[in-house]
Amino acid sequence: MVGLSKNITRTILIASYIMIVALIISGVSALFSYLNTGADRSTMLHTEIQKVEQYLPKVSWEPLKNEGRPMDNQTLNALQSDYLDAWYVKQIAYNTNKTAGIKDYYTDSARENLYSFIELNKAENITIEATTLKHNPTLEFFSQDGQLAVITDRNVIEYKRVFKAEKLVLETTETSNYKIVFLLEDGFWRIRHMVKEDADIYDNKTEPISVDNLNIKGINYYPQANPWNMFGDEFSVDTISKDFKIIKDAGLNSVRLFVQYEDFGKEHVNPKKLEKLKQTLDAADAHNLKVVLTLFDFYGDYSVMSWTLNQRHAEAIVEAVKDHNALLAWDIKNEPNLDFESRQKAVVIAWLDNMIDLVKSVDNVHPVTIGWSNTQSASILKDKVDFISFHYYEDLEKLDAAIKTMKTEIPNKPLVLQEFGLSSYSGFWKPLGSSDEDQANYHKKIQEQIAANNLQFMSWTLYDFTDVPTDVVGSRPWRRNTQKRFGFIDNNGAKKASFKYISN
Repeated sequence: MVGLSKNITRTILIASYIMIVALIISGVSALFSYLNTGADRSTMLHTEIQKVEQYLPKVSWEPLKNEGRPMDNQTLNALQSDYLDAWYVKQIAYNTNKTAGIKDYYTDSARENLYSFIELNKAENITIEATTLKHNPTLEFFSQDGQLAVITDRNVIEYKRVFKAEKLVLETTETSNYKIVFLLEDGFWRIRHMVKEDADIYDNKTEPISVDNLNIKGINYYPQANPWNMFGDEFSVDTISKDFKIIKDAGLNSVRLFVQYEDFGKEHVNPKKLEKLKQTLDAADAHNLKVVLTLFDFYGDYSVMSWTLNQRHAEAIVEAVKDHNALLAWDIKNEPNLDFESRQKAVVIAWLDNMIDLVKSVDNVHPVTIGWSNTQSASILKDKVDFISFHYYEDLEKLDAAIKTMKTEIPNKPLVLQEFGLSSYSGFWKPLGSSDEDQANYHKKIQEQIAANNLQFMSWTLYDFTDVPTDVVGSRPWRRNTQKRFGFIDNNGAKKASFKYISN
């Protein structure tokens, strides 16, 4: 037994020795690989910057006619990726006045200028919020050894907000030309030189789109069973088609639909969601209804560093359905003025301004509007939108005066009353609420005002709902229950008294 015990012990020791040697060899191999090929960039960075797509400006390369060695697509893609990452880390550095991440995308000599600029800004208490929205690079030279590349990036669209002691001192959009020299180090393209050759103020005037045939006489639409989740798992084109028939038979000609940013996949739009959207537009077309499509529903981050992601989202949506026969107009955002206080009014307006440019650059046929929550904001960006949309849930006695003011401030654009309505909820949580009869009288009166003021309109909404998500109106029961009863058709499918005035 003693001999057997010694053999077992010897076997265990030999096996352990072999495992230790294997681990050492594996570690040395990994280190050798790291030193020769460069570490995974996502493990090298020292900030929140990771190798994920969080900066996606539009990039349009000129056809490759460079001097030196021919450039293959894989290398070009790697060069572009590292180039855009270099912009991103620089903008993060200028916003935070911290240098982390700079060394990963700039060579020793190039980063010294950046460090000096950051130190100067820190001393002067200056910070910069910036992004680039479009790049037009040309590959000028690629060395025979594949270690050096030169590009010229023309008409780069740059948006900047400069702050001193947290006070905004400059807001500008420029177009600039850059000459950039790259070196391949550790398997990554780092910027060796980056020279700004010239810059001009960006002229972002957009061409007006005809609205002569607009004639909106419609309604905001969600299916009754799955409101605010129209394109989710319970999506039913049959249900939507039946509802569109009801809308058309009621004498209306259009519907307003909503595309939620996160639900549709954010910057990487989900093709399955796009297919559901197309099926919905097909159903509208089958019933001879036109669609006002509202983008960015339930989205509230207007931060400058998110702009490129937002624009790739909008670009994908617009490109996918811009030629659809049912499409009538684009609504950039629902009630963005409600975010003025929490997200800074100037930032929200700048985001809207640039998003209009993006949408019109993809679709120059369909008009663009913004769904303001009140009449007071309706004149904002009046020269950029093609028609004015506003919502009204206030005292009807004040509506005529508000319309008169808007027509004075905006004399040459059609006015669309894009949301209006009255809840017929009266119960425990709101004992002094309105009845079905009150709702009907409201719609009768507001239709008279619509006709008298020559307004186009889209009422809220076809159905009463059994459930309203808390992220729509919050968790307070008096608000949620009120929101459930704005429809012209009740929970049992019966037309309410207000249905008589749904179209006139």
